[in-house]
Amino acid sequence: MMWVGKAELVSAVANSGALGFLTALTQPTPEALTKEIARCRDMTDKPFGVNLTILPSINPPPYAEYRHAIIESGVKIVETAGYKPQEHVDHFKQHGVKVIHKCTAVRHAVSAEKMGVDAISIDGFECAGHPGEDDIPGLILIPAAADKVSIPMLASGGFGDGRGLVAALALGADGINMGTRFCATKEAPIHENFKQAMVDADERQTKLIFRTFRNTARVAANAISEEVVKLEREGKPFEEVAHLVKGGRGLEGYQSGDTDHGIWSAGMIQGLIHDVPSVQELVERIVHEAEEIIAGRLVGTLPN
Repeated sequence: MMWVGKAELVSAVANSGALGFLTALTQPTPEALTKEIARCRDMTDKPFGVNLTILPSINPPPYAEYRHAIIESGVKIVETAGYKPQEHVDHFKQHGVKVIHKCTAVRHAVSAEKMGVDAISIDGFECAGHPGEDDIPGLILIPAAADKVSIPMLASGGFGDGRGLVAALALGADGINMGTRFCATKEAPIHENFKQAMVDADERQTKLIFRTFRNTARVAANAISEEVVKLEREGKPFEEVAHLVKGGRGLEGYQSGDTDHGIWSAGMIQGLIHDVPSVQELVERIVHEAEEIIAGRLVGTLPN
């Protein structure tokens, strides 16, 4: 949810009864994150969390300072993702912060439980962003993880309606995690062109980039992602791709409305996105659909 997980969207998610997460690294400094947390708190009196993604980098962000900003701001739940989170998990736990760790493989979920996280989010191959390198779809990954972990688990990747929620529960998850679907809502702080692009796209309109660099990312199919895939197929090094995939370039696109300006994350759930509702409308619809499926279709199949 880079560039999207801001107070406008997160407070709307919280007010709808779901749990929203600010994206820590969307904010340029820990001080800016402190201000964004305060701004979100002004917009909702409901709980919300912060996502802190840890990725290998030549010039890594000051993660310890971001952690301090989160803790000092009184946030009580954090979603971690990425590379070797033990240091971060330990620090948050010392201050009574609940930690959900995002995983893309069963072995990572087992490891996260051993680290002491409170819950995991298991990301199937369908997800936007980084689906890992194993290419295991949620239909297999979710129950496989449920068989191995005892802590609560959220299902991620390919969820956006009541059918998905019921399926996730049936597969062993305790709830669902949505990213792309929340981007196509009225409150998402991105240009309307991107929301309409998600409505217009089908489930085939994504690209897997960075495969040759063993850092696979699923993004929307556009001119830039097509070019990145082409360069990778030609065996080009990352240095010849870097100018196309800079985060700042993606942000410029979100602001200007040019969907071909940079890369932007989108999952295969695009194929099930047909409108741009408010967050409240979306959450209520998902819950209502799920209740109807469980009470009607599923209960009706049980023997008397």
